[in-house]
Amino acid sequence: MEARSTDDGETVYVSHADGDKGSKAPFFVAYESDDATSRYGWFCGNCESFDNAMDSMGRIRCNRCGNFRKPTEWDAAHE
Repeated sequence: MEARSTDDGETVYVSHADGDKGSKAPFFVAYESDDATSRYGWFCGNCESFDNAMDSMGRIRCNRCGNFRKPTEWDAAHE
């Protein structure tokens, strides 16, 4: 895992082995510690930002570059 600093100066650990495909680049899982016991959030592989948002259907969107992951859950009632 790779140690990275957030905008607040906190050290988190990015796992390049754990991630999901995005529209521009992968999103990687970030952990609060190097033993990967507590998940921090997502790291955008395109702009290298932790500024991401996830909705209840599993969509991830990077607030800086617009990198986007499709929902992991689908509700047929909305189609």
